[in-house]
Amino acid sequence: MKFSISREALLRPLTLVAGVVERRQTLPVLSNVLIEIEGDQVALTGTDLEVELIGRTVACAVEQEGAATVPARKLMDICKSLPEQAEIQLAVEEGRAVLRSGRSRFTLSTLPAAEFPSIEEAEGGRT
Repeated sequence: MKFSISREALLRPLTLVAGVVERRQTLPVLSNVLIEIEGDQVALTGTDLEVELIGRTVACAVEQEGAATVPARKLMDICKSLPEQAEIQLAVEEGRAVLRSGRSRFTLSTLPAAEFPSIEEAEGGRT
C-alpha cells in the first residue's frame, strides 16, 4: 500500500474515527485504525467492538492499493504536529508503515488488516 494525501484530507476523518478507538484494549488491533485504499478512495475504520466508525476521503495519488492497520492515536498526533497544507506520503511494506512529509520521516508498527474485527451490518426493520 502506498499513497499520498494532504494533511487536512487525512486529519478530518482520522479525528472522527480515532474518537471510538480506546487506548487500553485487550486486543492490540483495537487501538489501531484500519486504512483501506481502493482507487483514489481512502477508508479509515475504527472500532471498540460495540461501535464502528468509517471515515472516507480522497487521496492525491495512489501508487499501490491495499489495507493495513496503524496505531490510531500515534498517527493522529503525527498528523496534528505537521504544518498546515503539508502533503503526507504513507507506504506500508513488510509490517511497517513509513510516513513522510517534507523532511520528516516516521516509522509505525502495523498489524495485518485481516486481524481487524468487522461489525456486520444488521438487517432490521421497524415494528
